Amino acid sequence: MRDPLDAHYTTVIKAIMAGRVVPFLGAGVNLCGRPEGTTWQQGKCLPSGGELASYLADNFGCPLTDREDLVRVSQYVEVMNSFGPLYEELHKLFDADYPPNSLHRLLARLPALLRDKGSSHPYQLIVTTNYDDILERAFRAEREPFEVVSYIAEGEQRGRFLHWFPDGKEQLIEKPNEYSGLLLDENRNLLRPVILKLHGAVNRVNGERDSFVITEDHYIDYLTRSDVSKLVPAVLAEKLMRSHFLFLGYSLRDWNLRVILYRIWGEQTRKYKSWAVQLNPQDLDHRFWMKRDVDILNSRLESYIATLGEHLHALPRA
Repeated sequence: MRDPLDAHYTTVIKAIMAGRVVPFLGAGVNLCGRPEGTTWQQGKCLPSGGELASYLADNFGCPLTDREDLVRVSQYVEVMNSFGPLYEELHKLFDADYPPNSLHRLLARLPALLRDKGSSHPYQLIVTTNYDDILERAFRAEREPFEVVSYIAEGEQRGRFLHWFPDGKEQLIEKPNEYSGLLLDENRNLLRPVILKLHGAVNRVNGERDSFVITEDHYIDYLTRSDVSKLVPAVLAEKLMRSHFLFLGYSLRDWNLRVILYRIWGEQTRKYKSWAVQLNPQDLDHRFWMKRDVDILNSRLESYIATLGEHLHALPRA
């Protein structure tokens, strides 16, 4: 029986081979492959955004009615306890070797697969709003060098991005339009995968350098500073302006994500079709995605990833 998404897979794989797809990873990717009815377990599988909010609410006695609203719960914890206890709790949760799931593994194996299939653009820009390091460890397991560009949420350098090289060295990006630290070819194409962490990340070597955009105040500060495209290196901004987005683990009901995306899309001189994988989306989600010309793919994330991988492997070798 023909898969109703066959036409989509043909389109998205053609765009991937041409280097025109940017995967956007949200907290829902942590649910990929998790058996129904099971909950997250520290050190074994990461929580979704709602589960993280409930965890923080329980630990800090949050009286809010909506205990699954991560931004509001985090704001309550910060107001009542300051940043120290909130960051310490988040560090404790993320400082563990959570196993990569099928989505992380596919992204980590994609450069080698695309090289094998003859793609001239095998190295992707991957955008994530997650704080964990699962994707990075998946790349290391595949021995695929990569670079990380991560947002700084606190301290003197707040509001800038930090570039991490494959050898562990780092460089503050002070002038994004002039930054030349990313490895590029003569046509300004990426020569290594780049993971862009829009909301910061856990620093498992030094917890004092953790960076989490998580409270209401964080998002207000983040969104009023400047457009994201003016904060990241110019080559990444160009990539965002000229790519299709593949949203994995997101719901556009999150107002903070909508504002960021509206700014990115608002600067696109040409429009590119994008896709969102979301099982049984609500009418509100349909309306949000449709307004931005985003097709909803009604599928379980693990099923979508498995079929996408099959189609990629079926491509002829170079």
